[in-house]
Amino acid sequence: MPVKFSIDSLLNSYFERTPRSRAIFARAEALFPNGVTHVGRFLEPYPVYVERAEASRKWDVDGNEYVDFFGGHGALLLGHCHPEVTAAVQSQATRGAHFGASHELEVEWGALIQQMVPSAERLRFTISGTEATHLAIRLARAFTGRRKLVRFAGHFHGWHDHVAFPAGGAAGILPGIVEDTIVLPPNDEAALGEISPQAKEIAAVILEPTGATFGQVPTPPSFLHTLREWTAQHGVILIFDEVISGFRCAPGGAQQYYGVLPDLTTLAKIVAGGYPGAAVAGRKQILEVLDYRRVGDRIHSPLVMHQGTHNAGPISAAAGLATLRIIRDTDAVPRANRTASAIRDGMNAAIRKHGLPWRVYGQFSDFHLYLGEDAVSLEDLYAGRVSPGKLKGSAPLELIHQIRMGMLALGVDFINWPGGLVSAVHNSQDIDRTVTAFETLLQHLAPAPVTEGGAFAVSR
Repeated sequence: MPVKFSIDSLLNSYFERTPRSRAIFARAEALFPNGVTHVGRFLEPYPVYVERAEASRKWDVDGNEYVDFFGGHGALLLGHCHPEVTAAVQSQATRGAHFGASHELEVEWGALIQQMVPSAERLRFTISGTEATHLAIRLARAFTGRRKLVRFAGHFHGWHDHVAFPAGGAAGILPGIVEDTIVLPPNDEAALGEISPQAKEIAAVILEPTGATFGQVPTPPSFLHTLREWTAQHGVILIFDEVISGFRCAPGGAQQYYGVLPDLTTLAKIVAGGYPGAAVAGRKQILEVLDYRRVGDRIHSPLVMHQGTHNAGPISAAAGLATLRIIRDTDAVPRANRTASAIRDGMNAAIRKHGLPWRVYGQFSDFHLYLGEDAVSLEDLYAGRVSPGKLKGSAPLELIHQIRMGMLALGVDFINWPGGLVSAVHNSQDIDRTVTAFETLLQHLAPAPVTEGGAFAVSR
């Protein structure tokens, strides 16, 4: 039976420090499901409500300061309110937020993405990563004339119907969509061979090239090369979902880092500098299904019609341009990677000191917590020799919530993997504060029986 943990003293400290957040949450519960506006912001007993942010820190409505590793859900490689990005946005806001027309900034933004992303021969802007993956799948089906989609269990591609269910389906998903989707185990080369007889029906394969949830279940580079060979052999469109990894693994994304070029790439988050914005990029011939076509003296509609009220909005374009120029011209990516490595090293040292079987791992500007009861080696993690079930979804949600709550009480905001995303502006003080807080958490984290009131049956 899994060990249950209690951090009552830290939770009581959190209650004492966050009375305004608690009061706001009481109002939110009457408005939103679970009182939140994004599934990733759900937190028991209640989340903090943030008032402002700058660089690597943010402050809640009670004035408490946090080292932020949520990072705008991964969008803020340059941290909060980077001066150059903020100046670009403020300047554009005085000129207009929505023209309902083409503008020069979108051309400059697209050209910069094309320059940085190796496979980007053409691109189309959308608003969110979910829209980008949805459009990429539609483009692949239109281009190939095939129906089926292959994806990998645990890889996240947004919340639209084609990607938002496990094998076998889920509530609200039409049976036909489930039937035309093949969900494979991650990193399983043998499974590719098993579906080869169906290859002529498969339009596309989509995956996170770093592995599920930006490497929570790492993908060995060899699997990417095998997948590229298999898709090319069978005329299947290979889609890299680089919504997180784009501009974070390297200035040109995971495809630049691994040297594997997909047919289509989806981008979001960093691409717009933390503002609403995303894109599908890839082979010119595939993107041509979005073109109006002239046949004789008549203009025909595109094979795929794509709209979007806020596509390539000028404010997002301004933010994206400012952000990507900094990433292109500075050491922002390797700097963030080095900081994340130092955080992982410090947290792992604390784990060893307390004799726990846990691990902190990651490959880029990220860190993930393995909270299993069996020890695993970092070498096996990165080589893909640890089962996905051990790495993703195995830790009880109660334990994840207690870790997050404990870290919040100690002034650090982890993302709900659990883990975090590191920016280029996190510094040595942030490293020290995070590692110290984590060690303090481990000191407070004591085994405790499960009570009728649940994991959070503490005084308030």
